[in-house]
This record gives sequence, structure tokens and C-alpha cells, in this order.
Amino acid sequence: MVNPIIAAVLSFFIPGLGQIIAGRFKRGIIFLVIAIIIIIFATVIFQSWIVRIIDVLFAVFAAYDAYQMAKIQMRRY
Repeated sequence: MVNPIIAAVLSFFIPGLGQIIAGRFKRGIIFLVIAIIIIIFATVIFQSWIVRIIDVLFAVFAAYDAYQMAKIQMRRY
């Protein structure tokens, strides 16, 4: 059982980590892979500020999702 705020903060900085500690391992790995792909596109291929904005938006979404996953897990116990 993990605090939803901790899961959200962890997932904001490393998308997928919050989902993993909330008990959703497969979902966390998917978020991590998507974040790595976005970072590769942002730095190597496009080098554009638009892709960086997409990266931040994805981090916010990952944090929100991790918060919700941890909250659901807390209700189960």
C-alpha cells in the first residue's frame, strides 16, 4: 500500500514508476517505454519545443494515473 501522492510524484519524474509501486507492473512498464520513446523523439529526431511540451503533458498524465492507481489500491485494503 503506497501513498497516492508519492506515487504521483514518482511517476511525474519517472513515468511508470508510480504505477509500478502501486502494484500495476505491466502498466508501469508501458508508461516507461512510452516516455523513453517520447524522449528519443524529442532529443534525436525532432529537437522541437512541441515534442518537449508533449513530454511534460505525458508526465502529468502519468502522475495522475499513478495517483488514481494508488488510490484504488488503498481502497482494497
